[in-house]
Amino acid sequence: MLLLIAFCVAFVIQIFFYVFLFRKYSSYRPYIDKEELPLVSIVICAKNEAPNLKELFPSLLGQHYPGFEIVLVDDGSTDDTLKEMQLFQQSHSDEKLKITVVQVAASDSQGKKSALSQGISASSHDYILLTDADCKAVSENWISEMVSRYSKNIDVVLGYGAYDKIDHSFLNKLIRFETLLTAIQYFSYALAGNAYMGVGRNLSYKKETFIRTRGFSEHIHLRSGDDDLFVSQVSNGHNVAICDHEPSFTTSKPPLTLVSWIRQKRRHITTAPKYRQSIKLSLGVFYLSQFAFYTLGIFALISHSYISIVIPLILIRFIMWYMTLSSAAIRLNEKDLIAFGPLYEISIIFMQLYIFLKNIISTPKYW
Repeated sequence: MLLLIAFCVAFVIQIFFYVFLFRKYSSYRPYIDKEELPLVSIVICAKNEAPNLKELFPSLLGQHYPGFEIVLVDDGSTDDTLKEMQLFQQSHSDEKLKITVVQVAASDSQGKKSALSQGISASSHDYILLTDADCKAVSENWISEMVSRYSKNIDVVLGYGAYDKIDHSFLNKLIRFETLLTAIQYFSYALAGNAYMGVGRNLSYKKETFIRTRGFSEHIHLRSGDDDLFVSQVSNGHNVAICDHEPSFTTSKPPLTLVSWIRQKRRHITTAPKYRQSIKLSLGVFYLSQFAFYTLGIFALISHSYISIVIPLILIRFIMWYMTLSSAAIRLNEKDLIAFGPLYEISIIFMQLYIFLKNIISTPKYW
C-alpha cells in the first residue's frame, strides 16, 4: 500500500507541474510590439575563442536592425582572440556600425562576470543583448525579435539558446532534450511571475536595470551565475518577458563527449544553492517526483503490484507529458526529440542524480 500511495503522490505532483505550470508556456501567445526600435548594444565576452569568433561575426554583420553597436571583450585570452576582434573592428571602421574592443589583460582577468561588467560599462546604448562567442544568431532578425518583447514594465527578455543538431547522435539528442526541458521550466516560471534564470547564450536586459541593481556584485565571488543569478536577482514578478519565436534563437556547438557535457553541467549546477528558497523547493519537488514516478512505476510493473491502478496513471501522465512537451518542442524547433522523449528523460534523471552526488563529494574548480 505504501508503494501505491508514494506513486500516486508522485503522479499528482507531476500532473500539477505539466498541466498547471508548464502549460503556461506551451499555451502562451505573446503580445509583440514592433513599433519601437531602441538602440541596442550587443556585448560578447570571449576567452580563447578565436576560431568561434570567425563564425560569429558574419551573423552579427547580417542583422537587419537600424541601430546597434557591438562591444567585444577579450578576457585575458592567450590565443588570437584579441587579434580577431581587432581585425574585425578595423575591417569595418568605415561603416556606420560601431565596434568597441575592450581588452582585459591576463594578469587582470577575474572571470566572466568582471569582463561582462566592463563590456556593459563600455556600451553606449540603453538595451543590452548578450550571447556567447561560440554562438551565432539563426536569422538576421535576432535583434529585432528579442527587443520586440520589451514594453514599459519589462526589464529583462529571456531567449532560447539552442544547440546544433548532429545526425545519428544519442548524446546530441540527450543534450538538446535537457536544453528543451530547461527552457520549458524557465519560460514557464517567468510567465508565472517567478523568473529564476535565463541563459547567457541569448539574454537581454536594460542597462539601467544592470546599474540600478549593482550588476553581479551580489554573486561576483561565484564563477557561474552571470545569467541565472542575475535574472533571479532583478526579477520582481512582472518585469521579465520571454521570446521564443524561431528567428530570435541563437545556436551553438554542443559538447561532443559525455564527459565534457557532465563537466559543463557540474559547473552550471553550482549556482543552484543560491536560488531563492521557493525556487529551490519547487525544482527539488519536481525532480523528486520525476525520480519517484519512474522508479516506483517500474517497480510496480515488475512486481505486478496494483497494476490496475498504476498503468492508467502512467498513461494519463504520459498523455499530459506529450501534450505539453510536443507543443513546446514544435515552438522551439526540437520536434525530433519527442518520439524517444521518455528515454531521454530517464537518462537525464539519473545523470542529474550522478552530478548532484559528484558535486557533494567534490566541488568543481574548473571554468
